[in-house]
This record gives sequence, structure tokens and C-alpha cells, in this order.
Amino acid sequence: MKKFLSSLSCAVAGIVHTFETQRNMRFHGAGAVTALGLGLYLQVSMRELVLVVFAITLVIMTELFNTALEAAVDIQGKEFHPMARTAKDVAAGAVLVAVLNSLVVAYLVFFPRLEVFMFYGTPHVRRAPLSVTITGLLLVSLALVAAKVMAKRVPLVKRGLPSSHAALSFAGATALLLLTGSATVATIGVILALIAVHGRLAAGTHSFFEVVTGALLGAFITMAAFRLAGW
Repeated sequence: MKKFLSSLSCAVAGIVHTFETQRNMRFHGAGAVTALGLGLYLQVSMRELVLVVFAITLVIMTELFNTALEAAVDIQGKEFHPMARTAKDVAAGAVLVAVLNSLVVAYLVFFPRLEVFMFYGTPHVRRAPLSVTITGLLLVSLALVAAKVMAKRVPLVKRGLPSSHAALSFAGATALLLLTGSATVATIGVILALIAVHGRLAAGTHSFFEVVTGALLGAFITMAAFRLAGW
């Protein structure tokens, strides 16, 4: 029993250390509290609550593993090694996947209950398939990852064909047009997308061709997603 309590104390100490030293873990904790509180307020079903708790647990677990791996790598020495960076990047990628999964779960569980409040007074947007929008953005993200992998360009947001900023910005602008059917809203979306990519051009991070390719990729994939959904 004493040995068990000692092990439990070490485990708790590890969790506390991660919350104290890792800003992202504190963000995850705040998100977990918000999600659980919202679940109680909206009176979600037991099955939906299980999904929320599992998503929260997965995020916290991956962040703990990520912190442990970073500490283990740093112990080996302060000299730079490419494989050390790869190990940290892969661990951070695991956290990102877990976070994206939690966002999808949150959308599936909470959005149907919040939809009426979020889009009160805008019935046209309320009827729009927002799940298709999210699917479209995910497809754009996967296409960007595939393109960067084939071009051997990492990280995804720096240089290379196509421009990730342009693809996601114009995917969002295209979704706005298809969701609202409003030329005014679409124009605002395009202007915001152009502002987003202008900085990449001005800084020389991407060429004009890379930006245009990214913009077309994001727009076409988003339109295809809506088309397949019958919108």
C-alpha cells in the first residue's frame, strides 16, 4: 500500500509539474473546465459526456507525453541534433491531432444545442451545412500536408508550394460565400483573405505563384466538399 501511494504521489507530482511549467497544459485545463461546465449546463446525454471526457483525457495525456519526451531529449545534452528536433516535432504533432479531435467532438456535441442561439435572426445561415465547412477545411489541411510532404517542405506554414495561409484563407472565404449566398459577405471574406496573404508576399515567405496555387487549392476543395454534400 505504501509503495502504491508513493507511485501515486509521483504521478500527481508529474501532472502538477506539467501544469506549472507548460502554458499549453493550462490552456487545455481551462478548455476542459469550460467543456465540462457547458456539458452540464446543456444537459448532454451520458454518451455525449463520455465522448467529451475521452477527448479531454486524450489531449491531457498527449501533452503529458510531450512534456516527458521533451525532458528526456533535453537530458541527453544541449547540442543540436536533427533527430531530437524530429522527436519533439512528432510529439507536438500528437498533441495537435488530439486537440483537433477534441474540437470535432465539441462541435458534434455542443453545436446542435447552441445553433439556435448563435444564429438567431439569421435563418439562412442556420440552415447551412456548417459540418460541410469543417469537413472542407479538414480536407484542405490534409491536402496541404500531402503537398508539403511530397515537396519535403516543413514546417507547413513556411515557404513551399502551395501557400498554406492562402489555401486556408480562401477556403474560408469560399465557405462564407456558399454559406451566406451574399456578395457583400463574400467580398469581405476575400478582402480578409487577401490581407492574410499580402503579408506572406511582402515578407518574401511565398512567391506569387505559391500564393495563387494555395488560393485555388483552398477554393476548389471547399467547393468540391459543398458540391458532394449537395449544397
